[in-house]
Amino acid sequence: MEDNSIEKKYNKFIIAVSIVIPVVVAILFGVKLKDFGYNVEPLSMLPPVYATINGLTAVVLVAAVMAIKNGKRLLHERLMTFAIALSVAFLVMYVAYHMTADSTKYGGEGVLRYVYFFILITHILLSIAIIPLVLFTYVRALAQRFDRHKKLAKITFPLWLYVAVTGVVVYLMISPYYVH
Repeated sequence: MEDNSIEKKYNKFIIAVSIVIPVVVAILFGVKLKDFGYNVEPLSMLPPVYATINGLTAVVLVAAVMAIKNGKRLLHERLMTFAIALSVAFLVMYVAYHMTADSTKYGGEGVLRYVYFFILITHILLSIAIIPLVLFTYVRALAQRFDRHKKLAKITFPLWLYVAVTGVVVYLMISPYYVH
């Protein structure tokens, strides 16, 4: 049974969350705990951890698509919920790292520099756009609006996969320039 009221119930919440998360992350990105007198060591162990989480998210997304294509709806649902949880964990670690460490400047030169910034910029922009896409797609499944879920998932999946994979690529490209 399809339930349009569930979708409507969550629409305003999804829009609010989709605005609040990027704004809060942008604000917190500029907040350094040391500026408030906290003597906190940079959480330098986090970038490889959250890069790994991005890679795991990509694997989970692909596994979830394979599950649904093989008719394993419950497995698909659990994997997608796990992918959302991984993305939330990534976000928390990403913000925590940037609140304790100065930004790392990319030191590559030539064409590689342009490639890096293209990947970084598209990764950032799509990571913002993916928030409402993931949430609307998820709510459509919860509402059992599988026709609408599938239609939006065809857009959400490749963009989310791109964000997850490029998160790893950005980390690999900038990691030689981290101060240890």
